[in-house]
Amino acid sequence: MPAKVDIPRKSIYRLSIYQRCLQRLRENQVDTVSSAALAKAAGVKSTQLRKDLAYFGQLGTRGLGYNVDALSGTIGDVLGQNKLQPVILVGVGNLGSALMRYGGFRKEGFEIAAAFDLAPRKVPGVNVPVLAMTDMPDFIRRQNVKMAILSVPASSAQSVVNEMVQHGIQAILNFSPTVLDVPENVVVNSVDLAVELENLSYFIR
Repeated sequence: MPAKVDIPRKSIYRLSIYQRCLQRLRENQVDTVSSAALAKAAGVKSTQLRKDLAYFGQLGTRGLGYNVDALSGTIGDVLGQNKLQPVILVGVGNLGSALMRYGGFRKEGFEIAAAFDLAPRKVPGVNVPVLAMTDMPDFIRRQNVKMAILSVPASSAQSVVNEMVQHGIQAILNFSPTVLDVPENVVVNSVDLAVELENLSYFIR
């Protein structure tokens, strides 16, 4: 695995987009791709793509482009996709239940190892166990979990995050409609569906 380098957060986001494009090329049995073609598929300029990939050294061949399998493997290593990463989900309401049923996480190298709510219960059609919140700290420690998905009400989000961080969570995908206060070594990506719709509404006026 390549040595970890300091990569800007926006570049990390674009790496995920490049990886999706490379996966489609692999499915179509394409062996090589030019920087221009990959950049167009990803919706970025080719200069930006080359700058993002330059963090990992010389990956392409002048005149030939990038080997699709090799580039996908390198990006997969950087993003932690080449081994299954355990993730916990906290908050098993309507949104949390829907996220538990989403099959795309495992395809991209992430497995919801357990979900947590006020009380244990079974979600129909899902094999993921739903455990009580009181079981969360021990589970995080025993399973060495570093990532979490948060889908609890805004009123309880901060206290839940405090407990997760205290016991080892370092990265959080936040669906709770609130701003979270976390230490500098913890990364939070927030998805506010209402805000996203508001942004889209601007373009249909």
